[in-house]
Order: sequence, then C-alpha cells, then structure tokens
Amino acid sequence: MRSMLIAVAGAALLALAGVASAQEDLAKSSGCLGCHAVDTKKVGPAFKDVAKKYKGDAGAEAKLVSEISEGKGHPKTKASADDATKLVKWILSM
Repeated sequence: MRSMLIAVAGAALLALAGVASAQEDLAKSSGCLGCHAVDTKKVGPAFKDVAKKYKGDAGAEAKLVSEISEGKGHPKTKASADDATKLVKWILSM
C-alpha cells in the first residue's frame, strides 16, 4: 500500500513538473522572460513576487490578464487572451 502511495505521488510530481515546464515555455515564447524570471527580479518583478503580492486577491487574475493583454500598466505582450490567462494562473499558483 505504501509503495502504491509513493508511486502515485511520484507520478503527480512528474505531471506537475511537465505543466510548469510547458507554462515556462509559453512565458518564453510570449516574451515574458525578457523582463521577468521565476525567482529573481529582472526589469520586472519575479513571478513568485507577483504571486505573493496578489495572494488572496480574488480579482487578481482578471486584473493581470487585462494588464498584459491590453497593455494597461504593463507593456502589451504577444500572448493571446487564452495564453495570458494560462500564464497568469501559473504565476499566481507559485
């Protein structure tokens, strides 16, 4: 039973790592990583700092998607609205 639990946990971690990698690839192709990094400040804040700032804010996702999609308070990105939503969800999950 214990080995089954360990195997399931390992598979879940691998799946999460794959999702994070896909989202990081999306961030790179959308131009986000030119100004941001996951853990460190570049031109813009680290993604983890953005997540910390908006933790518990119910309107954060909509606000950030609008900012990066429409160029309100943030340079407009190449990301589609759907991709911007995926990226913001990923960032806020950190």
